[in-house]
Amino acid sequence: MNWYKTLFDLIDMRSFSNLWYWIALAAIWSSASYWVLGVPNDMVGRARREGGDVLEDLETLVRINVSRMLHTSRTYGAALVGILCFLVTTLTILGFWYRVEFAQAVLLLFVPLIILLFLSMRVAVKIEAGEDHGAALFRRLGRHRLTVQFLGMISIFVTSLYGMYVNIQLAMPG
Repeated sequence: MNWYKTLFDLIDMRSFSNLWYWIALAAIWSSASYWVLGVPNDMVGRARREGGDVLEDLETLVRINVSRMLHTSRTYGAALVGILCFLVTTLTILGFWYRVEFAQAVLLLFVPLIILLFLSMRVAVKIEAGEDHGAALFRRLGRHRLTVQFLGMISIFVTSLYGMYVNIQLAMPG
């Protein structure tokens, strides 16, 4: 039975002191900043350098992803907002009223991604309105990528501060 205790002391099962949580947080924001509106960043750079068919491919991929996102939001938007509000409320109550650390950790992952979803929808509407070709598209995708990176930095910073606070509170005697 001693090996079992040693193993669980080595692999901490709490959220904010678990290495896998921080790896997942970094992977989520790395992917989010690389795949802006579902378009890989290397494709944007290649289209900017080469133009021609690669630029047409980029514009087509952006048009497909934007129309898919907007169709989903226009068809199921109200239901999705209701579900997201329910999930955020549930996680908030579990995390901060009942002090469930896992719910706090998921909430700190989930809320910035919801903000990112709404920012992406806003950019998709602007692209659909006419910023879907050439330099205007590059500008819009570049600005959105910077916004995603800034949101990711803020999210990681706030999550790490709160995670340190939780770990310090649990380490303090009494």
